[in-house]
Amino acid sequence: MALTNTTITAWKLQEIVAHSSNVSSLVLGKSSGRLLATGSEDCRVNIWAVNKPNCIMSLTGHTSPVECIQFNSSEERVVAGSQSGSLRLWDLEAAKILRTLMGHKASICSLDFHPMGGYLASGSVDSNIKLWDVRRKGCVYRYKDHTQAVRCLAFSPDGKWLASASDDSTVKLWDLIAGKMITEFTSHTSAVNVVQFHPNEYLLATGSADRTVKLWDLEKFNMIGSSEGETGVVRSILFNPDGNCLYSGSENTLRVYGWEPDRCFDVVHVGWGKVSDLAISNNQMIAVSYSQTNVSWYVVDLNRVKKSGSVIQGLIQDKPIPAPTSALGTTLRRNYERPSTSCTGQEMKQSSEADRRSPEGERRSPSSEDEKEDKESSAEITNPEDFKEIFQPRSVISRTPPKSTKPFPAPLEHSFSESVLEKPGPAVKIVTPVIDRAGQLKGPIISSTPVQRVEPTVIAAAPRPVAVVTTSVTSPSRPVVTTTKPKPSTGIVLSTRNEPIGLNVGDFLSHARNAKASVMGDEEALAQIKKGHDTMCVMLTSRYKNLDTVRSVWASGDVKTSLDSAVSMNDLSIVVDILNIINLKPSLWKLDLCTSILPQIEELLLSKYESYVQTGCMSLKLILKRFWPLISDTLTAPPSVGVDITREERHRKCKACYKLLKNLSNVVKSRAEQVGRHGSTFKELQLLMAPLDY
Repeated sequence: MALTNTTITAWKLQEIVAHSSNVSSLVLGKSSGRLLATGSEDCRVNIWAVNKPNCIMSLTGHTSPVECIQFNSSEERVVAGSQSGSLRLWDLEAAKILRTLMGHKASICSLDFHPMGGYLASGSVDSNIKLWDVRRKGCVYRYKDHTQAVRCLAFSPDGKWLASASDDSTVKLWDLIAGKMITEFTSHTSAVNVVQFHPNEYLLATGSADRTVKLWDLEKFNMIGSSEGETGVVRSILFNPDGNCLYSGSENTLRVYGWEPDRCFDVVHVGWGKVSDLAISNNQMIAVSYSQTNVSWYVVDLNRVKKSGSVIQGLIQDKPIPAPTSALGTTLRRNYERPSTSCTGQEMKQSSEADRRSPEGERRSPSSEDEKEDKESSAEITNPEDFKEIFQPRSVISRTPPKSTKPFPAPLEHSFSESVLEKPGPAVKIVTPVIDRAGQLKGPIISSTPVQRVEPTVIAAAPRPVAVVTTSVTSPSRPVVTTTKPKPSTGIVLSTRNEPIGLNVGDFLSHARNAKASVMGDEEALAQIKKGHDTMCVMLTSRYKNLDTVRSVWASGDVKTSLDSAVSMNDLSIVVDILNIINLKPSLWKLDLCTSILPQIEELLLSKYESYVQTGCMSLKLILKRFWPLISDTLTAPPSVGVDITREERHRKCKACYKLLKNLSNVVKSRAEQVGRHGSTFKELQLLMAPLDY
């Protein structure tokens, strides 16, 4: 069977079991694109080299799940924030803890290092942003204008500004020297997940759950571009190093955008699921995603991705559109002026002095309690060879990690359709399916760097059992050490799974009495496959009819009636489908909808399906954000004089909503005791529902 010499654009590089418990956060080193840090519900931070199966280093000290991680620009330090609100800073080259910082009252969900060193910023579910002086071990300023969780933070390249993105649908820009907000961007209609500064120009990019990417001019403080082509929540964005285009990562798709005018240069279907972070190395896009305990790496060859041109009637023209220029031929937009020194000491010192005189200041000297926590933290080197190669290079010129990395070889693309796994031997080649640029299955590939599904060395936190060391697929001759794995969390059906629910591989295999597997006949195999087929068809047909009924009512423009019809069908899946639409357009929410949907939200929050729980949490957040002030003001207002039917009707609805929310608060309180991202979401809801107790 002949193979062609062409290579594919995007492929899965590797998949590993990263922790003994569910992974809760991860980040790529942006400088090299070759270093990865993962945080987990096992309270550990593990450091990995991309495309190597075993953990280099395991960092301990946190007593609650790790919710957020960030490298500094040189990738020599890493900071991790936990669900309890504490921060820990490690020096990777020295393999030791540097600082333990306490201050947030809720889970930390965003972090960023100041580009000039010495400072870092943290954002929390409690809606506060704190600026920390890591050298003096204290908080020097706090920003409090957000009303919901702060999901992303980014310092400007010159270190003078800080951008923050929040679940309250806003992006705020802060002046670090003056210690105040410069401006606020409010065009997003849902939670803003990610924010990033242009590497050179006064531009800011943001990505949101409203499925848009927006660009903002930081001289005029107005929006200059907005994409409408995203098919899912925007989870990651990244400017090309030369600043000529912007990459956007949503579910299974990479998009390449230009601005002034708005245009999409290219769309690449990668199949990476819910991508969590992006980095660029050797003109290759390195992307990572996670599900349960697994972490996957993906590579996109940017040489095969279109990064310039114009879009006219959906077609990309080869001639690039120049950036706006003045008569002198220079770019109109201003560039950042980076200081020549390595630290902005004078500017930040002035801010710190002002903060000492401010009641917001939380500067304190190191306490014995902090020193005790530092001693309890440790950095365990689990792979000395990789550690020495990456963090202790022989040449002083070669920094961390080495800059002389080579691109990952792209697998070859060919046409035959059968999947082959060669017999075990000194080296095993794996043939895996390929997805083309249009998202279609094209057939398998043979890779010289095979997709690896390995279980690396992972040191689990006591009293959890230690995970196993198993062989790599490229070294089957090595011995396998078996041990008991921790049991997965019960009762929750995750929205992303490695295996379909309800199918057992054993059903398709017949086993002889002598324990040797025999080949199943075609008729027997078909009979097994058709099990439950008729039942599934009936269920899907019924769901289609129900959705068609709701759609016909929706077309009349009555959202309340269409939602009531969905509720009357006693099918939560229909309710979830409708809510997923309404949640994207908060303007559709009315007080009438709340009285109908709040009882359904209680069922969603108690559901065993993760996607149902997520939809219920999002709807409850929107209701609290938009209607709690109205409900509170209506119920506490003094009685009116005379008869006011409209007011009485509103009072009746608000009273009904209050009772339903009060019942929901008990559900939220009980679920907030869970560990992991679900517990974090319910803790956030618990904070939003706190006014119900007063």
